[in-house]
Amino acid sequence: METDCPIGVFDSGYGGLTILKDITRELPGYDYIYLGDNARTPYGTRSYDVVYKYTRQAVEKLFEMGCHLVILACNTASAKALRTIQQVDVPRIDPERRVLGVIRPSVEALAGFTRNGHIGIMATRGTVTSRSYLLEIEKLYPGKTLRVTQEACPMWVPLVENDEQDSPGAAFFVQQHVSRVFNEDPGIDTLILACTHYPLLRVQIDRYIPEGVAVIEQGMLIARSLQAYLRRHPGIEWRLSRSGQISYYTTESEEMFDRMGSRFMQAPVRSVRIEL
Repeated sequence: METDCPIGVFDSGYGGLTILKDITRELPGYDYIYLGDNARTPYGTRSYDVVYKYTRQAVEKLFEMGCHLVILACNTASAKALRTIQQVDVPRIDPERRVLGVIRPSVEALAGFTRNGHIGIMATRGTVTSRSYLLEIEKLYPGKTLRVTQEACPMWVPLVENDEQDSPGAAFFVQQHVSRVFNEDPGIDTLILACTHYPLLRVQIDRYIPEGVAVIEQGMLIARSLQAYLRRHPGIEWRLSRSGQISYYTTESEEMFDRMGSRFMQAPVRSVRIEL
């Protein structure tokens, strides 16, 4: 049995690095491989079939690299591809491997934040139209009266990807979407940033949300959920290699990834370019 397996972390671009940063802070001893499909980002505007195809290719690549556990650190991939990969592809490739997403852990945490059951979700258009958060909320909180308001923010990812999160344009689009979601439901007391890029807009977001609203960033939630998952699955945890190494791979320019990735990780990043 293999015992030199890194944890794979996949995202369509840079956003998943916000998840990786918190995972490595919470679980620093393990080895990690991060794969960003920067050449084909963004996923948020693409169809189910395309997102599934691209995500499956990335998961298969991470499996080839030795990962037995892969985290889809991408809300769109989790919404549009995770279930099919878990139910169809993993049993075909290797039933001992596991692929996890970011939506369920985020929804599980809601009960610890909301006081009145009014929840706002800021996400890409793909995540919003998938209704994945709504379905997961219905599944995990049956019989509870929760009012959920979703808001698609199509410009937020490009702003972050182009290093414009502090620009006047970012302020305009953040205010526009935050105002829209609170106009629809002024009672919202919990706001989920359901895209891994959005923490880099947090300063702008905080300017426009009402006082007392809890803002949920996913990184630490996913890190703690992974920690609990490994405690529940010692057979998987035993396989994981532990030398504290992080390897970065991108489908685009290494120079571009290293520059942006270092900003997301707040630490030097050195990547290798690969094909999917």
